[in-house]
Amino acid sequence: MPEVITELAARMQNVVEALSREFASIRTGRATPALLDNVIVDYQGEAIPLRQLANITVPEASLIIIQPWDRNMVKAIEKAIFKANIGVSPTSDANLVRVAIPPLSEERRVELAKLLTGRVEDYRVMLRNLRRDAIGKMRKMERDKEISQDQLKNTTRQIDQLTNDFIDRVNQVGKDKEKEIKEI
Repeated sequence: MPEVITELAARMQNVVEALSREFASIRTGRATPALLDNVIVDYQGEAIPLRQLANITVPEASLIIIQPWDRNMVKAIEKAIFKANIGVSPTSDANLVRVAIPPLSEERRVELAKLLTGRVEDYRVMLRNLRRDAIGKMRKMERDKEISQDQLKNTTRQIDQLTNDFIDRVNQVGKDKEKEIKEI
């Protein structure tokens, strides 16, 4: 039984971390290197994440500077950022790429808040599905006489509490990102 709960907690933690990573790549009007996490550059015929090809810095709140380790990659990086369709326009010179982050309009902020709400609900559903699977395992163990009914009830109660805790974490991640988006 403890291994079922331990495994469930680890899987639920992975769900929360996945949501955090997904939200990190959503543009909020503030520069962050995570905005470029999904940018893939064609480097010598291979698709490579931008982070592996350049140093990414944020010198000010509305600017990202990308300094490739290979100067010949400047144009390819600029092209990859355009292709990623993240709502920014890069500019380049001989050695680096600058990405200015424009402020979000009010209607875009509202649109993003709705998108966040939908994604948070998707992740809550994932957590509830994990809960259902874990309780299903426990019920099977009870049917196979590996555990008693009392153990099933106690474990189900623990699983429910764990699920509620992780749903609260997902909700908090969503609230934090929504607050960040609504900041001007």
